[in-house]
Amino acid sequence: MPRLVILESPFKGLETLVEGDVKNNIEYSRKCMRDCFLRGEFPFASHLLYTQEGILNDDIPKERALGIEAGLAWAKFAEATVVYIDLGISKGMKQGIARAKQEGRPVEYRILDD
Repeated sequence: MPRLVILESPFKGLETLVEGDVKNNIEYSRKCMRDCFLRGEFPFASHLLYTQEGILNDDIPKERALGIEAGLAWAKFAEATVVYIDLGISKGMKQGIARAKQEGRPVEYRILDD
């Protein structure tokens, strides 16, 4: 059975949000997901699912927090948290890393091999 992993990659960006960051980060996250699949893993990336139009609005703090908590709840089923660091580590990623460590889930840091 493939390993279940939680994928951490930037969504909003780092400290400053530049026009186009979210679009670029979504594209990057999709590449990270593909990388996981090619490694024989089944990834889950809540920031790609819950932020889609009509689900949760990431610009509303209460809805953003709800999406983060939902993703962290699913993380309990994962065998590891994989963190893709090519674009840096965002605040949301730091939360995911901290929760993984708190729950005793291994954290692996990765870069994409283009």
